[in-house]
Order: sequence, then C-alpha cells, then structure tokens
Amino acid sequence: NLWIKAVNDAGGVKLADGSQVKFDSRFYDDESNNDRIQELYTRLATEDNANFLISPYSSGLTASASVIAEQYGKVMITTGAASDSNYQQGFTLVYQAYTPASKYLTGAIDFLAATAPDVKRIAIVHENDKFSTDVATAVQAYAEEKGYEIALFEGYDSGTTDFAPFINKIQDAQPQAILGGGHFQDGSTFARQLAEKNVDVPYVALLVAPPEPMFAELGDAAVGVIGPSQWEPQAAYSPESAEAAGVRWIGPTVQEFVDSYEAAYDEEPSYHAAGGYAAGLILQDAIERAGTLESAAVQQALDAADIMSFYGHVKFDTAAEAHGLQTGHEMIYIQWQKDAAGNLLKQVIWPAEAATADAVTR
Repeated sequence: NLWIKAVNDAGGVKLADGSQVKFDSRFYDDESNNDRIQELYTRLATEDNANFLISPYSSGLTASASVIAEQYGKVMITTGAASDSNYQQGFTLVYQAYTPASKYLTGAIDFLAATAPDVKRIAIVHENDKFSTDVATAVQAYAEEKGYEIALFEGYDSGTTDFAPFINKIQDAQPQAILGGGHFQDGSTFARQLAEKNVDVPYVALLVAPPEPMFAELGDAAVGVIGPSQWEPQAAYSPESAEAAGVRWIGPTVQEFVDSYEAAYDEEPSYHAAGGYAAGLILQDAIERAGTLESAAVQQALDAADIMSFYGHVKFDTAAEAHGLQTGHEMIYIQWQKDAAGNLLKQVIWPAEAATADAVTR
C-alpha cells in the first residue's frame, strides 16, 4: 500500500509510449487455505483483470498461487515465500524477493565459525511445515559439511504450545547451539519456555520470530536470541554501496523508507513490510525498463534485473531448473540485547560488515 501511494503520488510509471500508469490493488483474505488461494487468484487473474500479482504469505500457499500465475500468464513477485522448491517447478513468471530458505540459517553457521570456534554440537528443532523443514534440512547439510556434529534433529507439529518434550531432548543432547523454529507464535513460545526452564545453551537462533518488534514482549526471555532477517532498519544499503557493488540503485533510501512507514503506520517496519514494499519496487523497475505492461516484456526485464534498494541486492536465477529463485539478496542476523539502561533492542551481529554490536551469549 505504501509503495502504491508513493508511485501514484509521483505521477505513476512512465511507459515507452509516453503514457503514465498508476496502480490500484485488489486484496482478498485467503484464510491460509489452499482452496481459497486457487479460487481467489483465479478471480484476480480473470474477473479483476490484474496485470500483475503479488504472492500470498507462506511457501505452501504461494505454490498454489504460482500455478494460477503461470496458467493465466501473469508475472508474480513473491514475498513471504522462501522455499527453494517453488522455483524448481518450471515456472517462468514467478520471481522471489526473499532470500531462499536454503540460505536462511546457513549464515548462523558462518557466524558461529567466525566468532565461536569452540561450538561443535548443534541441535536443530523445527516446525514441521514446508518452509521450516526446508530451512532445517539445508542448515543440517551445511553444518555437517562444515564439520559440526548434529546432536539432535527433531520436528514439531504446527500449533505446538508445549515444548517440554523437545526441551528435555535438547537438555539430554547437550548442544552448544540451538537452531530452528518456524513462525512467530511457535518461535516466541519456544524461546519463552527455553528461558523458563533455564536451558543452558549459549546460542539460540530461530526463524521468523526474533526479528519481529513484538518479540520484545518476551522481556528477559528475548535476550540473546538470534534471528535471520530479510531486512532491518539498521541495514546499511545505500546508493554508494550499490555503486561499489556495480549495480543500479532504485527507490528510496533506508531512512526515507523507515520515515515514510513510521509516519503512515506509527510503528517501526518489520522485514515483512520491507519485503512487501520491495516487491513493488522490483515490479516498478521492470515495468519502467520494459516500457510496457505486457507480461513477456516485463518477464525479460526481471530476468535481467541486477539492482539494489533499501532492501538490499536483488537478482534472479534464469536457469530453467530454478527460474525466478533469488540469488542476490542475503540474510542479516539480529540479536536481542540490552543497552546500558537495561532496555531491550535489536543489534545486527552478522555479517561482520553490517554488524552494529558484538554478539552476547545467553
């Protein structure tokens, strides 16, 4: 919505014939139901005559929407759909804004290797959904490749609220780090129960939940918890960093985006908000370069994209076996820490060039 307002307030997007086009949107509640996805995305493509599509949230729902996008020849930018497998189905019009699931937690292994060389045993406890399982499987393989011992690899059902059985297994396995999680509710509950049971593991890195501002509501239970984030307000992306990387800069600066978001919604933007805005920027840039709203031309422009915005680097795999998979964007790792006054705040701890503080142990 914020991106649409910014584009329209600026007069719209200029096409090759000199015309200016403005954007309108149609939103429907999919109720996290795959049957609804098929129905609603068909409606968007046919009855609403949408020129372009934005994905639903979650990899499972996006898999269903991707079929409809291809069926009706609609370019779709996916945001909140990280599983690699969605881009390995032969789709040609589906493009991923997020870092792929296979790389969500591998940076946590790089962080441990660089900053905590004594850590050798890792427990991986993850939600049994497609996205979380893909992340866990990828980080297990990466950790073993790097010489780590997997002390525990365990999945839990979506909706789990009592993690006592898993925490008992973790304590028996005696890991030095815990990786995994799933989504916000299970991840925050898991973190809280780890703290309540005084689980003595120095490093905990969980999916999705820690980067969200609401995670601070856990209080002391949040301290020391690490999370991979697609983006953070502290991110140091800039026109200068784009120039140094040899790519084009598009859209507002980090501070301009943060300021406009806070002015509109009276809260700090999460990476979900940033990813949503970035999906619009990616589409806008491709339309401008294509000079038309025609799907085939916009597809070609997206295939050639090599850009940077406040959200970071964006580039797509164009090989048939992984078309549309994100190859440019990298995860940022945050950790909840306390400042000198005892206030909870997020710090970027990895990669080193983006770090705002050294990591602390739990």
